[in-house]
Amino acid sequence: MNKSVWEHVVPQEWVDYNGHMNDAAYSIAFSQALDAFIDQIGIDDACRTEYHYTIFTLETHVLYLAEVHRNENITINLSILERDAKRMHLFFEMTNEAGELVATSEQMTMGMDQKAGRPAPFPDKIAETISTFPHVDRDNWPKQAGRSIGLKKK
Repeated sequence: MNKSVWEHVVPQEWVDYNGHMNDAAYSIAFSQALDAFIDQIGIDDACRTEYHYTIFTLETHVLYLAEVHRNENITINLSILERDAKRMHLFFEMTNEAGELVATSEQMTMGMDQKAGRPAPFPDKIAETISTFPHVDRDNWPKQAGRSIGLKKK
């Protein structure tokens, strides 16, 4: 289960010498999807000013599954895999116009008190909104989630 958080048409500047979306552009798209999600849970400019609170990204893992080309419409959906009082383990799925999964991004984020420069729990209003987004039980995680990188031993 996931929720659409961001849509975009692939611009020419995201296309590389191979004729498809550059690997860095996938990271840009997933970063912009995270920003859209952060806005959707209520951490906008007004919130940052009132609470001196923001979200930092601690770790990301992008998996490239298929090529995406210029002028193709992409959609990024989000599921929350885990969360606690100040962290979220997020899973983003990028699909193409045909609805095919073309890339995923797994991200660990943390809420930060900007005045103290330290991790801090989500403000109550934000925590409530986060709880309205799809959460996935560990037994039902997408097969791309929780992967590590490395060469497999033969």
